[in-house]
Amino acid sequence: MTSPADRHGWLSVLSFVLVLSEFLPIGLLPAIADDLHVGIGTAGLMVVFTGLTGAVAAPVVTVATSRLDRRTVLLGLTVLLVVADALAALAPTFWVLLVARMLLGVGIGGFWAIGAGIAGRLVPPSSVIRATSLITAGVSVATVVSLPLGAFVSSLASWRLAFVIGGALGVVALVLQLAMLPSIPSVQRVRFAALGGLLRVQRARVGLIATAFLFVAQFAAYTYVAPYLQQSVRVGPDTVTLALLVFGVAGIAGNFVAGVTLSRNVIATIGVSKIVLAAAVVLLPLAAHSVVGVFALLVVWGFVWGALPLGTQTWMSTASPGGTESGLALFVTTIQLAIAAGSVVGGLAVTGFGLAADFWFAGAVAVIGAVVLLSLGSRRSSAAPEAVDAPRDRIGRDRIGRNGIGRDRSGGLTGPTTRRTGGTHRSGDAPPVRRR
Repeated sequence: MTSPADRHGWLSVLSFVLVLSEFLPIGLLPAIADDLHVGIGTAGLMVVFTGLTGAVAAPVVTVATSRLDRRTVLLGLTVLLVVADALAALAPTFWVLLVARMLLGVGIGGFWAIGAGIAGRLVPPSSVIRATSLITAGVSVATVVSLPLGAFVSSLASWRLAFVIGGALGVVALVLQLAMLPSIPSVQRVRFAALGGLLRVQRARVGLIATAFLFVAQFAAYTYVAPYLQQSVRVGPDTVTLALLVFGVAGIAGNFVAGVTLSRNVIATIGVSKIVLAAAVVLLPLAAHSVVGVFALLVVWGFVWGALPLGTQTWMSTASPGGTESGLALFVTTIQLAIAAGSVVGGLAVTGFGLAADFWFAGAVAVIGAVVLLSLGSRRSSAAPEAVDAPRDRIGRDRIGRNGIGRDRSGGLTGPTTRRTGGTHRSGDAPPVRRR
């Protein structure tokens, strides 16, 4: 008989494989572009198509499968992941490769809209935070591994081997789910009309805007970091692999540090991280003559980036009444659209103006996002959501969402990321915890 920890441990494996498969092409762009006879900007469409498909799939999968057992849905999405990586490994043309990336986008969008809230249903309330942290751990490790793995594999063998590895890991995740994941019945019917409910919450609107700016800036530059290292810094494949590994390790460290700083001030953590990210990205083209300087900036960039996804998730967790799958779907859609937009605009900038212009554009977008967050997010009216109808349970309080966020009878938010501040809370911080 499996323990609760065993039953949700597969989440970290699946999140790892999904993020690994999504970001693998970033480290493979030069090799894929050469082998399939397309430009670097065109090759970047692999990231774009995955993001756009994920953006559409998140709400569609949420609504279409809302009556199905979540175990069945997650198994189906994992099978789709394996098929997508297999097709990518065998793709004879670039357009077949794009189809494979679209299939992966369906799996990614569906998992983050549905699977991200499963942990809270598999463990006791006291273990929800630990279970959720396993998902974050999988994402962090995949971010570290994906780019250097892709660059390393393409330097030793064909880029296709990287997708074979991704598919094999997907099979491992599928076997773990079959062995450990129990039945998880659907708890509510989700309709398309409910997906826009989160937009009526002012704090959520600010969070979604901040998230959009962040991911556009990140992926406008991050998608083309391997070509930058090869063409601008003029380093070999081994150094590219090392640089991307350094970036990823710094991101893991930033994730852990953000866990501390976010508990003190959410808006300051996100705002300062965005400004530092912008500075690092803008300075990279200017430091291209110094390998040491480039590595130092990649460490800074990776460190603050490690804090930002966790920061936006923390912000949104206190802004989503009930923490329903509809709210998660809208958040995932925003992220995937921003990833696609960043990759598209980055590709246009690289093709039309060069790598330096792309990095400077990304820095400008990050600064605008920081200004929007600090100006709108610091307003007192945005610190608490507006009234939004939420389902009630039998004891008269709003049902606690799968991410642990709900409303008490007074209308205040409750959740694992909140803390007491003497009966009030500072703007930009999480609202006070309701003690049971």
